[in-house]
Amino acid sequence: MQRTPVNPWDWSLNFGFNQAEVITDTSRQLVCAGQTSIDGAGANQHLDDMRGQMGLALDNLEAVLAGADMTLANVICLGIYATDVDEALKHFDLFGMRFGPIQCAPPMSLLGVTRLAVPGLMFEIEATAAA
Repeated sequence: MQRTPVNPWDWSLNFGFNQAEVITDTSRQLVCAGQTSIDGAGANQHLDDMRGQMGLALDNLEAVLAGADMTLANVICLGIYATDVDEALKHFDLFGMRFGPIQCAPPMSLLGVTRLAVPGLMFEIEATAAA
Protein backbone atom coordinates (compact mmCIF):
# COMPACT_ATOMS: atom_id res chain seq x y z
CA MET A 1 0.00 0.00 0.00
CA GLN A 2 1.28 3.44 -0.95
CA ARG A 3 0.16 6.50 1.06
CA THR A 4 0.60 10.04 -0.22
CA PRO A 5 -0.35 12.78 2.28
CA VAL A 6 -2.41 15.73 1.06
CA ASN A 7 -1.99 18.75 3.33
CA PRO A 8 -2.74 22.15 1.79
CA TRP A 9 -2.14 23.43 5.34
CA ASP A 10 0.15 21.88 7.92
CA TRP A 11 -1.76 22.70 11.14
CA SER A 12 -3.33 19.22 11.34
CA LEU A 13 0.10 17.60 11.51
CA ASN A 14 0.45 19.10 15.01
CA PHE A 15 -2.61 17.04 15.95
CA GLY A 16 -1.29 13.85 14.35
CA PHE A 17 -3.39 13.58 11.22
CA ASN A 18 -3.25 14.41 7.52
CA GLN A 19 -6.03 16.38 5.86
CA ALA A 20 -6.27 13.57 3.30
CA GLU A 21 -4.26 10.72 1.86
CA VAL A 22 -4.15 9.23 -1.61
CA ILE A 23 -4.10 5.45 -1.15
CA THR A 24 -2.85 3.29 -4.04
CA ASP A 25 -1.63 -0.26 -4.56
CA THR A 26 -4.19 -1.91 -2.27
CA SER A 27 -5.88 -5.26 -2.71
CA ARG A 28 -8.10 -5.41 0.41
CA GLN A 29 -10.18 -2.92 2.37
CA LEU A 30 -11.61 -3.37 5.88
CA VAL A 31 -14.45 -1.29 7.31
CA CYS A 32 -14.61 -1.58 11.11
CA ALA A 33 -17.66 -1.02 13.28
CA GLY A 34 -17.24 1.46 16.10
CA GLN A 35 -14.96 0.12 18.82
CA THR A 36 -15.58 1.08 22.43
CA SER A 37 -14.53 0.04 25.92
CA ILE A 38 -16.60 -3.15 25.81
CA ASP A 39 -14.68 -6.27 26.86
CA GLY A 40 -14.71 -9.66 25.13
CA ALA A 41 -17.78 -10.73 27.12
CA GLY A 42 -19.74 -7.62 26.13
CA ALA A 43 -19.39 -5.79 29.46
CA ASN A 44 -18.77 -2.05 29.61
CA GLN A 45 -15.40 -1.22 31.17
CA HIS A 46 -13.86 1.97 32.62
CA LEU A 47 -17.05 3.78 33.65
CA ASP A 48 -16.40 7.50 34.18
CA ASP A 49 -12.81 7.09 32.90
CA MET A 50 -12.31 8.65 29.47
CA ARG A 51 -8.64 7.66 29.25
CA GLY A 52 -9.43 4.06 30.15
CA GLN A 53 -12.25 3.95 27.61
CA MET A 54 -10.04 5.39 24.88
CA GLY A 55 -7.24 2.91 25.64
CA LEU A 56 -9.55 -0.12 25.52
CA ALA A 57 -11.27 1.15 22.37
CA LEU A 58 -7.84 1.36 20.70
CA ASP A 59 -6.97 -2.12 22.00
CA ASN A 60 -10.24 -3.43 20.55
CA LEU A 61 -9.55 -1.72 17.22
CA GLU A 62 -6.14 -3.38 17.09
CA ALA A 63 -7.77 -6.76 17.82
CA VAL A 64 -10.23 -6.30 14.95
CA LEU A 65 -7.41 -5.28 12.63
CA ALA A 66 -5.34 -8.29 13.70
CA GLY A 67 -8.30 -10.53 12.87
CA ALA A 68 -7.97 -9.27 9.30
CA ASP A 69 -4.15 -9.63 9.30
CA MET A 70 -3.74 -5.85 9.56
CA THR A 71 -2.29 -3.38 12.06
CA LEU A 72 -2.78 0.29 12.88
CA ALA A 73 -0.38 0.99 9.99
CA ASN A 74 -3.17 -0.12 7.64
CA VAL A 75 -5.69 2.43 8.97
CA ILE A 76 -6.56 4.98 6.29
CA CYS A 77 -9.40 6.88 8.01
CA LEU A 78 -10.76 7.31 11.55
CA GLY A 79 -14.13 8.50 12.81
CA ILE A 80 -14.08 9.33 16.51
CA TYR A 81 -17.09 10.06 18.70
CA ALA A 82 -16.95 11.43 22.25
CA THR A 83 -19.59 12.54 24.70
CA ASP A 84 -17.09 15.11 26.03
CA VAL A 85 -14.74 16.38 23.32
CA ASP A 86 -12.64 18.49 25.71
CA GLU A 87 -12.04 15.49 27.98
CA ALA A 88 -11.19 13.27 25.00
CA LEU A 89 -8.68 15.81 23.69
CA LYS A 90 -6.87 15.73 27.05
CA HIS A 91 -6.06 12.09 26.34
CA PHE A 92 -5.22 12.24 22.63
CA ASP A 93 -1.62 11.46 23.53
CA LEU A 94 -2.86 7.84 23.41
CA PHE A 95 -3.20 8.22 19.64
CA GLY A 96 0.29 9.66 19.40
CA MET A 97 1.69 6.74 21.39
CA ARG A 98 0.07 4.23 19.04
CA PHE A 99 0.27 5.92 15.63
CA GLY A 100 3.42 8.05 16.10
CA PRO A 101 5.98 5.21 16.27
CA ILE A 102 4.60 3.70 13.06
CA GLN A 103 4.50 7.13 11.36
CA CYS A 104 0.84 6.76 10.47
CA ALA A 105 -1.33 9.91 10.44
CA PRO A 106 -4.65 8.86 8.92
CA PRO A 107 -7.29 11.50 8.21
CA MET A 108 -9.75 11.66 11.09
CA SER A 109 -12.82 13.44 12.38
CA LEU A 110 -13.67 13.96 16.05
CA LEU A 111 -17.35 14.54 16.73
CA GLY A 112 -19.09 15.43 19.96
CA VAL A 113 -22.24 13.41 20.58
CA THR A 114 -24.86 13.50 23.32
CA ARG A 115 -24.60 9.75 23.95
CA LEU A 116 -23.41 6.48 22.47
CA ALA A 117 -25.31 3.21 21.96
CA VAL A 118 -24.59 1.71 25.40
CA PRO A 119 -25.18 3.80 28.53
CA GLY A 120 -21.90 4.74 30.19
CA LEU A 121 -19.85 4.77 27.01
CA MET A 122 -18.05 8.07 26.41
CA PHE A 123 -15.80 7.21 23.45
CA GLU A 124 -16.08 5.27 20.19
CA ILE A 125 -13.71 4.91 17.26
CA GLU A 126 -14.42 3.50 13.82
CA ALA A 127 -11.83 2.87 11.17
CA THR A 128 -11.29 2.03 7.54
CA ALA A 129 -8.12 0.10 6.73
CA ALA A 130 -6.50 -1.14 3.54
CA ALA A 131 -3.74 -3.53 2.62
